[in-house]
Amino acid sequence: MAEPEFVTLQVEGGVGTIRLDRPKMNAINEQLHWEVRRAAIEASERADIRAVVIYGGERVFAAGADIKQMSQLDATGMADWGRELTHSFTQVAQIPKPVIAAITGYALGGGYELALCADFRVIGASAKLGQPEIQLGVIPGAGGTQRLARLVGPAKAKDLIFTGRHVGAEEALEIGMADAVVPDDEVYSTAVAMARKFAAGPPRAMAAAKQAIDEGLEGPLTDGLTLESRLFAELFGTEDQKIGMTSFIENGPGKAQFTGR
Repeated sequence: MAEPEFVTLQVEGGVGTIRLDRPKMNAINEQLHWEVRRAAIEASERADIRAVVIYGGERVFAAGADIKQMSQLDATGMADWGRELTHSFTQVAQIPKPVIAAITGYALGGGYELALCADFRVIGASAKLGQPEIQLGVIPGAGGTQRLARLVGPAKAKDLIFTGRHVGAEEALEIGMADAVVPDDEVYSTAVAMARKFAAGPPRAMAAAKQAIDEGLEGPLTDGLTLESRLFAELFGTEDQKIGMTSFIENGPGKAQFTGR
């Protein structure tokens, strides 16, 4: 398989950074989303990665899909393209580790849909977020109508999608599109600091917590409670559970050093 051209995975201190770098605006074309998928799979599998940051660089996260490439497709071609794009983004959403999107500049359309696949979104003070697809005569097609509605509620999602407007940092934080707003030049460092805090936790319990929340929200409460009970019980077969409880009894809370086993 050829080396990735637009997406790299860099690892330091237990944090893996999935870095988008397709000049000028990280427009998402077929090659880029396949490379994102590949990086997400690698980040999921590597034991030395305990948390993930998705970052588009100092100027922009991702301004959207490559409209020039998209505009050449008919309905059949777009169905194939959209299915694969959604699969790539789902691979990011299913990384069994905490994932933080570090957003500078624009995160629009497919760019914000990628950010929606993260567990948290840290944005710069001058960032602009949105789903402007309606202005092109279409709708979000890689999770925007579904993940955004689950994040901010259906009425707010409809307002954003029906108008296609750009949302500034203050409003994004207020309505839940973002989880933290920091100065533009502190976006990446803030996201990495968050990721390192999560990386110090027990990986298998982190993965179980993420699975319980994400899968639990997809069905009835009774099914979610059953899933939670099963995952909870399974963690009692792990080394980290023994370490965590022994450390609590002997040293008090928050001092355990987890092994990941």
